[in-house]
Amino acid sequence: MTEEVAVTATPEPAVTVTPASALPPPENSGGVLFAARPSLIRAMNEQLLLEHIRQRGPCSRAELARVSGLSKPTVSLALDNVERAGLVRIAGQRTGVPGRSARLYEIRPDAGLVLGLDIGLDYVRGAIVDLSGEIRARQSLRVHATSVRGRVAELVGLADLLCEDARVSRPAIPQPVIGSPGVYDPRRNAMKLTGGLRGWDRPAALTGLREAFGPSLVMENDVDAAALAERALGHGREVDHFAFVHIGTGIGMGLVLGGQLLRGAHGVAGEIAFMPLSGGAGADEHEARKRGTLEAAASAAGVVRAARRGGMRGAVSARRVFAAAAAGDERAMAVVAEEARLIAKTICAVVSVVDPDLIVLGGGIGRAPGFAEAVTVELEHIAPVMPAIRVSALGTDAVVDGCLASGTELAWGQVMTVLPTAQP
Repeated sequence: MTEEVAVTATPEPAVTVTPASALPPPENSGGVLFAARPSLIRAMNEQLLLEHIRQRGPCSRAELARVSGLSKPTVSLALDNVERAGLVRIAGQRTGVPGRSARLYEIRPDAGLVLGLDIGLDYVRGAIVDLSGEIRARQSLRVHATSVRGRVAELVGLADLLCEDARVSRPAIPQPVIGSPGVYDPRRNAMKLTGGLRGWDRPAALTGLREAFGPSLVMENDVDAAALAERALGHGREVDHFAFVHIGTGIGMGLVLGGQLLRGAHGVAGEIAFMPLSGGAGADEHEARKRGTLEAAASAAGVVRAARRGGMRGAVSARRVFAAAAAGDERAMAVVAEEARLIAKTICAVVSVVDPDLIVLGGGIGRAPGFAEAVTVELEHIAPVMPAIRVSALGTDAVVDGCLASGTELAWGQVMTVLPTAQP
């Protein structure tokens, strides 16, 4: 979230009421002081007011003067500037209170649009949002492509459908964000650790996406994006330190500490698929080399493998295994119990290192009925402290919503750089 403390804590006239000669020169400055340029002060005032309007919704000039600490003439000048720039508009008037009715200002929704896309094994999903937070369009399509070029084409096709629904052109959207398995590798200019998304780690994949979506394209790890959505819309709103643990066709974690997503020095913070944890009949050495030890044992494929080795027959899927366990099938119950123990060990390792307040479970397995309770029971036996464990309620659009949240912050930053009084 954008911080306002540095701006709001400084009274508006501070740069003029205190003579420069009365202040000690900064260390190593050679005794030379420079006054802030008026254009910079005006830009800071405009940014401050835009942030207040964004956070509070429609505001009058008097309200903005009160919450910002700026004088009414300064507020009026700043609002006039950002209104001429097309960043705010009049939302109506407040009536029913003593005195003259006050005009209310709101962020102009079409001052910036964000496209969020999620590329998964079975579906591609996406949405377009404006700066007011309104979803202009949302779609999902089943994946049919088997090649990198085909997957890129399906993403572009989905984006075009969304733009048609939102009545905008694709080039008119300044900020596209794509949630994808893996992390960006700058040495190869490609994604890596892409799990079961075959061929997605080839440079051609990223090249095709950039050709389609332009240089402002941002690639976001899909589980990190889901954690951002949890922070903006879900259980993560309540705490500053939490881990979003996704267990489904793959395994991953998004870690939020101090309200900020932790990415790490190489972007692989949260790639818990490679934790050297294994156990049960789901383990597979060949898969572990490709996807990581934990993911090979505890992902949906590991659950299916364990169930078949345990004697289940027919069309076995992770969903069927959990349903059979809920119905009392002893073979399936043993598989689910081992899965809960393995995930509890993983969470214990996370708790021991970063001590989060909350663990949010997502993905098809993470959200399976009763699984969070089973993990909690196992974790109570081994963890040094117990975080709260909750099941994500965001559903299948979590990655898209996280991409929209990330893209909105980026788009908002772009808006701030084009303020009429901002200087390079």
